[in-house]
Amino acid sequence: MTPAPTIKIMVICLPDDLPAQALTTHQLDTHFGVTGTLTALYWATPRLRPWQRHQLIRARKGQPTMCAGGPVRLLDLPGLRHAAAVGAGIRHQLWQQIVHGTRPATPWPVFESRHLTDPDRYPLDRASEDFHAQPRVHAMRLHAATSPGAGHLSVGELEMYQAGQVAYQHYRAASAVAGDAMLTADGHHLAPASDALAHRITYLEQALAHLDTVGPEQRLLAVSL
Repeated sequence: MTPAPTIKIMVICLPDDLPAQALTTHQLDTHFGVTGTLTALYWATPRLRPWQRHQLIRARKGQPTMCAGGPVRLLDLPGLRHAAAVGAGIRHQLWQQIVHGTRPATPWPVFESRHLTDPDRYPLDRASEDFHAQPRVHAMRLHAATSPGAGHLSVGELEMYQAGQVAYQHYRAASAVAGDAMLTADGHHLAPASDALAHRITYLEQALAHLDTVGPEQRLLAVSL
């Protein structure tokens, strides 16, 4: 059995006929069947003019201007992807130092899938114990325990880190603009089949391909689930 994916951020491609006043947290379930809150995932373009600011959704003060969405032409998607890639490169270098000397670890989705296949013979507690017993996971958890904050390295991204620095940078850059799932303007739902990296990559391929087809007036909205 395939474990369900973890969806934290959904990107919604808004229909053209949806009025701006409908873009509130309370209206998400009504229009999209989604329960969540608007989240500032995106950056506005640095060329944003004062009279264009009202077209952004939940714009914040500061530079870069963070917002929950708006027309693609007013969002700095390339800049956001570049920044995410740079940050990912720094985190991966830190990760390499932290796990140096440990063997590659089996990612959590493998244990979870084994549990779901036969929960009686392989209960969830046993799966969790086996996953967390790995030396590489120990190293990551010890770092998280002693260095809270921006340097946190999630064991949920273990498989992504193990794919290599450049692969991890690509993964984080793509996720920065596509989130974990996407709802297209025509109601098509895109999401990974599970948390396994192969499934995450398939989703990102589909989501980025879709974003490449949308016009400059297409509005995007980021929702935290």
